[in-house]
Amino acid sequence: MADVRFISSSIVQAEDHRASGKRIELTPWDLRLLAIGHIQKGLLFPKPKPYLQEKETENTLIHHLKTSLSRTLDYFPLLAGRLETAEHEDDAISLFVDCNNAGALFIHAAADGVTISDIIKPVCVPPIIHSFFPLNGLNNYKGITNPLLGIQITDLADGIFVGCTINHAVADGTSFWHFFNSWSEISKGSIHLSKPPVFQCRLPDGTDLPIRIPQSCLEQINEDFILPPLRERVFHFTKENIAKLKAKANAEIGTNNISSLQALMSHIWRSVIRNKILDPNEETNFRIVVGARRRLQELSENYFGNAMLGRIVKMKAKELLEQGIGNVAWQMNSVIAKVTEETFKKFLQSWPASPKLVTMSNMTSNTLVISSSPRFNMYGNDFGWGKPIAVRSGSANKFDGKITLFCGAKEGSIDIEACLSPEILEAMANDQEFIDIVTV
Repeated sequence: MADVRFISSSIVQAEDHRASGKRIELTPWDLRLLAIGHIQKGLLFPKPKPYLQEKETENTLIHHLKTSLSRTLDYFPLLAGRLETAEHEDDAISLFVDCNNAGALFIHAAADGVTISDIIKPVCVPPIIHSFFPLNGLNNYKGITNPLLGIQITDLADGIFVGCTINHAVADGTSFWHFFNSWSEISKGSIHLSKPPVFQCRLPDGTDLPIRIPQSCLEQINEDFILPPLRERVFHFTKENIAKLKAKANAEIGTNNISSLQALMSHIWRSVIRNKILDPNEETNFRIVVGARRRLQELSENYFGNAMLGRIVKMKAKELLEQGIGNVAWQMNSVIAKVTEETFKKFLQSWPASPKLVTMSNMTSNTLVISSSPRFNMYGNDFGWGKPIAVRSGSANKFDGKITLFCGAKEGSIDIEACLSPEILEAMANDQEFIDIVTV
């Protein structure tokens, strides 16, 4: 497959400079992510018809996307800023975003001869996808010297890929798609945003900003992490098949409380472990992300930043496989139900006393980690020439056991992007119990 050819690179600043100079302190939710990579998600669109016919229109479209991005940054000045550090006594530092309008990175590129079919038809995700994203290979701490937002528009033979990279120390998945949705809204012609972001959050009593951390905490950022050979494959689940899984899970333990997503995640977990053929007594972990916006009263639903906690479900391989999908889903349900407003407050109050960063080495070989959510609005993004036909992710934060959730193109359907060893992906494709629920 052809390499990506870079046409131009520029910096896009907010159109309105009035937000410049604002300072936004990082919270414990943000700081703990300094050592890992950015969020990278992108949308594949059919190419607008005029764009196919006139080279001049290509420049017009790129200009339009830059202009609409600049207007969107008026609402998101944080994304046009840079990370900064402040030194304190006792060898402590704090980090904040200087909304200095240094700008976002904007790249125009082309994958000559690559078609939409080349991207979505192969069994596994083609590696060229990773070249459709800017700011590759950086951890979030590098936001001190690099843009916090990068956009890459990659021309395909018959399509356009809009790749977006956002520093994970300033945004979680909810905030990522809040920005993406806002950009497409303005690009399509909206003058005012339907959901303006809120940046400063009022933390619980006992948590004062700025959060000071010891300089030694930054040593966790430069760890060596060797990535094993991995592949990515997208599995599609229809609304009907997900409903069957949910009904089966609830029936097995006599409840109506297991959600569609919990049933689906259990189905995936059991298949991965079944095909790894582990020792029956070996412990396996499933890491779930629980959002804070609907659980913490102090937090606006439009809060822009990180607002989440990870929780782990632990089961021995034999328990996972012998007790059925219902019991596994119920274990997930129970862990999530224990995350309350008080849970988040305790984390925010206790983390500064013993700060620990999330690192890639935390992801053990028998751990599956769920990221993203099918609840995010992905297929509603219309920049003015129609809705996307596929969602894909970049290379950041990929490891053996990363499971990325996307909503499907059809309402109620879900796509999962599984990042696993080639052997396990092949075994799952031949796992009748798993594949019976998948739509190829």
